[in-house]
Amino acid sequence: MKKVELVCLLVILLTISFRYTERLWKTPAHWPEPVYNFKKNPLDSATVQLGRVLFYDPVLSSDSSVSCASCHSPYNAFTHADHALSHGIKDRIGTRNSPVLVNLAWGKTFMWDGAVNHLDMQALAPLENHLEMDETLPNVLQKIRKQEKYRQLFKNAFHSETITGERFLKAISQFMLTLVSSDSKYDRVMRGEAGVQFTDSENKGYALFKQHCASCHSEPLFTNQTFQNNGLAPDSTLQDIGRMKITQKSADSLKFKVPTLRNIERSAPYMHDGRYRNLQMVLFHYSSAIHSSPTLASQLKNGINLMEEDKRNIIAFLKTLTDYTFLNNKQFQYPRTIQ
Repeated sequence: MKKVELVCLLVILLTISFRYTERLWKTPAHWPEPVYNFKKNPLDSATVQLGRVLFYDPVLSSDSSVSCASCHSPYNAFTHADHALSHGIKDRIGTRNSPVLVNLAWGKTFMWDGAVNHLDMQALAPLENHLEMDETLPNVLQKIRKQEKYRQLFKNAFHSETITGERFLKAISQFMLTLVSSDSKYDRVMRGEAGVQFTDSENKGYALFKQHCASCHSEPLFTNQTFQNNGLAPDSTLQDIGRMKITQKSADSLKFKVPTLRNIERSAPYMHDGRYRNLQMVLFHYSSAIHSSPTLASQLKNGINLMEEDKRNIIAFLKTLTDYTFLNNKQFQYPRTIQ
């Protein structure tokens, strides 16, 4: 093929890819542009559906008992709700609470300690973790290559039955990128939709939230994507040093990624180790139980002075972040109809 023809073909392919992405992706109004580079992995409906099938398939674990959805259930904002620490194969217990999977296109780092800095690599972490799936990418590829279902799904997505690690990871990324939550009561109030208003309690809670919480849980994503020491007393059993495990810098000791608060009502238990079962316990921590240490976030050095009524109002506001459109979206759930 001549050079000019090759360039023209690439332009046509890129144009088609952009159209696919534009159809499947829309940045919510007044939100920042995502940081994920869609040009390198343009969204395509067949690839999204392949990623969805992989996400729910326990074949990704070494004994085919645990899928991504085992720890990231759509009904709990893509985390789990019945135990503090993640559970892997053969009843192995992890060391941290499962993070929620939402609005990942805006994420610069992933995992509680930022161990992964690209979404396309994120799935490898649980897949190869001894306590979680305890598998290897080459072995997973070998298993799915034997299934006619996957050969057809890869052909639908990539116009070829060839199953590679790159295609496998990009397909899972594409599904996760579609997990956008932007239709809670909070969003509808911010959009000025007719008939949707905060209650008096929610309004008071919103004002308190902006005063005490928003520096880390910044709107509209409700995380500023940084790592902070939020004053949790170190767990003597887990001995988790947080971000320092990755950077080896003492300045990062006990720092963990600031989680999003979107759908917080449905994503208990809370904190990196799931130590708090409800939002009342979380607010008690910030108002009365801050553990002082050299890396404690400056905003928390004097604690947060909250009366009981203040806590009730903040919780009322936090519940406005529950997005039932997102939680009940059948396109995010187990793919019963995809063969």
